[in-house]
This record gives sequence, C-alpha cells and structure tokens, in this order.
Amino acid sequence: MFEYRMTEIKNDQKLVKEFISGNESAFNRLAKRYQEKIYWHARRMTGNHLDADDIVQQVLLVMYKKLKTFNFDSSIYTWIYKITSTRSLNLIKRNKLRSFISIDNIIETRVTAKEDIISDLETKERLEKVERLLQRISPKQREVFIFRKFDELSYEEISGITGKSIGALKANYFHAFNKLKELIKNE
Repeated sequence: MFEYRMTEIKNDQKLVKEFISGNESAFNRLAKRYQEKIYWHARRMTGNHLDADDIVQQVLLVMYKKLKTFNFDSSIYTWIYKITSTRSLNLIKRNKLRSFISIDNIIETRVTAKEDIISDLETKERLEKVERLLQRISPKQREVFIFRKFDELSYEEISGITGKSIGALKANYFHAFNKLKELIKNE
C-alpha cells in the first residue's frame, strides 16, 4: 500500500509539473484520476448526489485555477481532499435547515438474474441506511469517519488534510463510531 501511494504521489507531481509547463492534457488526466474520489467523498459528506456533483465541479475549477501556484508542501491527494472537505462542510452549513437529504442513484448496475436484483436491492438499502445515518452525526465526526472507513486514510493523512491533531481525530472517530452503532441499534 505504501509503495503504491508513493508511486501515485510521484505520478501526481509529474502531472502537476506538466500542467504548470503548459500541458493542458496533464490537468485532464489528473482530474480524471481524482474525479470519482472527489465525488464519493463529497457524496458521503453531503448525502446527496446533486450536491456531490456540484462539489466535484467546484473542486475541479479550484484545482484548475490554483494548480499553477501549487507549492508541493503536501501531496496533491491531500490538497484535493482538503478542498473537497472544505467545500462539503461549507455546503452542509448552508443546508443545515434541511432535516432529510434524499439519496438516489447509489448503485447503477446491470442486473440479469432475480438473485442479482434481490442482492442489489439489499446492498442499496444498506448503503442508503448508512448514508442516512451518517447525516445524523456531526459534520466533523462524519468527515473523520468517512476518511477512515470509506477512503481508508490513516490518521496522519487525515491530519494533513484537516489540520487537526491525531488525538482529536481519534476522539471524533470514536464518537462517530459509537453514535452510528447506537443509531443502528435503535433503527
């Protein structure tokens, strides 16, 4: 896993340097590499497909505008996740009045057999339940939980993205995990 991440970081740095040198297609390759990751992080944070789509567009626009001034103090990966988290949290704050965020189009698969339909529906229902429950915990706890469980980031990586101490992140994760466990038990 570590070697894979190091290779990705080097590839990202190469693409950024190419883009800074005027190669527009390097940005397209970088955007293509991260578009889905940005979407799913935003989707899990906001619980809404349309909001996540909007955040993807915002993040890509920020990347395009600011990438030429990127100083390589952190990895592109960290920088992109930080932008995505910030945009997601800002949107959550703006939409705080909404009590329920609808969830649609979680899984788009081709189904050929009756068993596949039942299996897909059960999977979709579980994902919808988790996403619905995630909306009931605080945004800070939700963010850490998503980074750890869905994005499989280390506390060190999350700390680099959020600027929070590892201890605070562990506490937020612990509280998020316990709240989700309690919510699942009560449903």
